[in-house]
Amino acid sequence: MKIDTTISIGVVGVGHLGNYHLKQLKSIPQISISGIYDDDPIRADKMSNQHNVHSFSSLKGLLDKSQAVSVVTPTNTHYAVADKALNAGCHLFIEKPITDNINHAKSLLSKAKDLNKIIQVGHIERFNPAFNILKKMKLNPQFIEVHRLSEFNIRGNDVPVILDLMIHDLDIILSLVQSEIKEIHANGVRVISSTPDIANARIEFKNSCVANLTASRISQKNMRKMRLFQKQDYITIDFQKGSIEEFRVSKIKPNIDNDDILVELEGEEKKYIRYHKPYISQYDALKKELSHFIDSIRNARKPETDGESAAKALRIALEIQNIIDK
Repeated sequence: MKIDTTISIGVVGVGHLGNYHLKQLKSIPQISISGIYDDDPIRADKMSNQHNVHSFSSLKGLLDKSQAVSVVTPTNTHYAVADKALNAGCHLFIEKPITDNINHAKSLLSKAKDLNKIIQVGHIERFNPAFNILKKMKLNPQFIEVHRLSEFNIRGNDVPVILDLMIHDLDIILSLVQSEIKEIHANGVRVISSTPDIANARIEFKNSCVANLTASRISQKNMRKMRLFQKQDYITIDFQKGSIEEFRVSKIKPNIDNDDILVELEGEEKKYIRYHKPYISQYDALKKELSHFIDSIRNARKPETDGESAAKALRIALEIQNIIDK
């Protein structure tokens, strides 16, 4: 059933990322901020004053006043918070990963289905303006190379780098490669924290596509790049800059746009390489995905990054983590 009235949404957890959620939610029309809850009352009061929203002294108090909640708490608390929110009749936006173990994820999905509630998970790169263009392109990748590198930050070290960073790219790859996984190889190293800070995984799919992923949170610079290789085509996407570059080989001279570059290759068979960098209109990806969440509730439809797809990414991430642990 389509909802035409204002939707009340609360935010659970108002740390660094929860603060951004509040800022963006306040700019989305046809919603009202029911309030916030954080287990740190000092931080809750600070965010309450900063954003002029009500701070609840209990999670139950917030849930009772909300139709939906955004769960922006540490990963190991996602299940407990989300389960209570579902019991209170709330739709759920949960920051990635959905939970820290697959059984908890399955439990939330089952309950949400029984209660007819939406779960959307914060795999924000699916709302990146560059990915919005990429998914419209004709794709059949045979090899994918990914580097997601981050400078060390004290936040996010409660989970391994696979669940912190690599899971973004696992989610994207699973959405692009329409094939079951054949085999996974992985390794990782603990450098600063008690869990792997740098990891590499090689995923072989049954359709012969291979994905090689590297994630690090101890890099000297930030990088969020994915390169896709397919027959007569090479595409690179920079999630950090929100840009795409494509090199396409053809036997027939292609039509080109004003900003394209065309290279003619001489040989037994003449070929052309067209370099194309599409114009990409930039926008705030967090606002885009939160707006998508509200639209999904309003129109009673499955969100793009729903709980099922998030659980698939989590299952592969945990399998990679298990391989590294062994």
